Amino acid sequence: MSNVLRGIVMGITDLIPGISGGTIAMVLGIYHELIASINGIFSKDWRKHLVFLAPIMLGIGISLATFSHVIEWLIVTHSMPLFFFFTGLILGIIPFLLRTANFRKTFKSSHYLSLVLAALLVASTSFIREGNLESIWTNLTLGNYLFLFFSGWIASSAMILPGISGSLVLLLLGVYPTVINAISSFNISVIITLGLGVVIGIIITSNLIQFLFSKFSTLTYAVMIGLVLGSVIVIFPGLPSSIPYAILCTVMFLVGSIVAALLGSKN
Repeated sequence: MSNVLRGIVMGITDLIPGISGGTIAMVLGIYHELIASINGIFSKDWRKHLVFLAPIMLGIGISLATFSHVIEWLIVTHSMPLFFFFTGLILGIIPFLLRTANFRKTFKSSHYLSLVLAALLVASTSFIREGNLESIWTNLTLGNYLFLFFSGWIASSAMILPGISGSLVLLLLGVYPTVINAISSFNISVIITLGLGVVIGIIITSNLIQFLFSKFSTLTYAVMIGLVLGSVIVIFPGLPSSIPYAILCTVMFLVGSIVAALLGSKN
């Protein structure tokens, strides 16, 4: 049941441009096990990995099916408190990631440079705004379906990386409104096409990430911490326009920070 709830939280964040499901997996303390289980699903121990993955996938499916309308509403009507909560959540997990990487002993100047470059790379995507959204596709052609398939492939590679938002990638590719509309309206053909691309992308990317952690652990941690830090710039919604709203946003930021700190302490 706890993994179902983790999946629901990851699914909700994957609906929001700028927030990475991989970051939330780190906040929840399951990132490494998630990567290992994805890679292990084709091994002789596939049953053990499936037991871990199935509830998470169920939770993600539940959130996509039930929260797409809610997320659309929150982004339109209460986006600032929502993003302040996620800002606190993401910043609150940074100390845990630094402790996990044992940065005081392992980080060298090259690692700090990699961290900064990764943060700048993700932060640069903040220039993409929802005002650039394309229209919803209707009467899709074979070419549209192929593009959706490869969009899912590319976006899923981003989803599994902390700091890089799969939804933001879909936004950059111009298919985000079509995908959200398909999820909200249960457009099965679009969902299946995108889903196949997502599955293939996740499998390929998870293998790459596991290899990098095994061979270049410290550098990989440095880059991922940079990706997470950069995502804060992407999702920061600006300053509230009134004192009551500022208080609400501050409370949401503190709630997110406390939740992250508690999860990091537990981990």
